[in-house]
Amino acid sequence: MKLTEKSLKIILVVVLVGFGVGIYLQDLQHRKSTQHAWKANRYNLSRFDKITEYNKKMNAGNWQMMRDSIQGQLDTLMILRFRREVDSINDLNSQDGKPQTAQLLGGLR
Repeated sequence: MKLTEKSLKIILVVVLVGFGVGIYLQDLQHRKSTQHAWKANRYNLSRFDKITEYNKKMNAGNWQMMRDSIQGQLDTLMILRFRREVDSINDLNSQDGKPQTAQLLGGLR
């Protein structure tokens, strides 16, 4: 095949149109994924705005109350995690026929 000026122009136009279509389709996907991400993060953004607003109002008295609240939430989280682990150990031991961990620890329930 002999490459003439006409065939080179046609190839150039096809390549440019291909790039244009590709960029357009990529932009459509980007818009769609960005829209879904904003919908998914709407709750997190409103929560972040509330935290920022509370931070602006913070003083020495508020800080003590907030620190106590955070400590209480961490304590609750640790208790729940411990209970979940004990339950999972009990489930494993009951499958094996071994004595249950809660009974060994003095009956936590």
